[in-house]
Amino acid sequence: MGEKAEGEHPTAWSEIFVVSDGTGETASAAVRAAMLQFDARWRMRTFGDVRVASEARRVLGEAARVQALVVFTVVDKRVARALREGAEERGVPTVDLLGPVISKVADHLRAEPRLEPGLLHGFSDEYFARVEAVEFAVRHDDGANLHSLFQANLVLTGVSRTSKTPLSMYLAQRGFKTGNVPLIPNLDPPRELLEIDPRKVFGLVMKPELLVTIRRSRVRTLRASPYLDYADSEGVYLELQHARRLFRERGWRVLDVSGRAVEENATRLLELHEGRWPARDGR
Repeated sequence: MGEKAEGEHPTAWSEIFVVSDGTGETASAAVRAAMLQFDARWRMRTFGDVRVASEARRVLGEAARVQALVVFTVVDKRVARALREGAEERGVPTVDLLGPVISKVADHLRAEPRLEPGLLHGFSDEYFARVEAVEFAVRHDDGANLHSLFQANLVLTGVSRTSKTPLSMYLAQRGFKTGNVPLIPNLDPPRELLEIDPRKVFGLVMKPELLVTIRRSRVRTLRASPYLDYADSEGVYLELQHARRLFRERGWRVLDVSGRAVEENATRLLELHEGRWPARDGR
């Protein structure tokens, strides 16, 4: 049984235990999404591969000790029952994320569920490909490790704060090895970027006024001078102009990321990649 801890604050946190018969990624994602709605100090601990009742009871004992909420995704009936009954005995609050859904789907389909632990994140070739893609994106974020950039399926480039990192990480979760390379004012693009197959490279742009707003917010966060060229309207306009010129010269396809969620931009980029969207994304 694997356990890992994730902390948000160093002291005075509330405990949330995630218990799963697999990796715990599904329940962890649900907990993070829920906690965005609260201004609270909390810590999540994940207990993966919990597949026997004795392991479930051990986790419940620890949960009772620290007064934790237990969120679980367990499909084995015996283990799920041990969690529910043990939690009731100890006064531990629980949330069963999968049980009610599986029960409703079974009634709707008039079919019996397989109830096999760990199916969602089974170690298939696709799973390992996604893991490899995420590791690649992390290693090749923000222009790092340019010597192996040629191994990418997709390469994103653009001026600062055009969503290169969020988009590359999202694409990696979809299984695409994605690198991203920033364009820095008054510096030539790195040779490794220019040597990449242009069909792999996508130039990200944004409306100048939106980019100025984002950069000024960044400057305030860093408590830097508000008069930096980085957040100057004219400077931002020129950076974007130079970037677009480079994209045209290199034959790189362009994606305007203004005002869209990462998921929507990823969909449009993949449509561009597959030839299902115009070569120039002019909103």
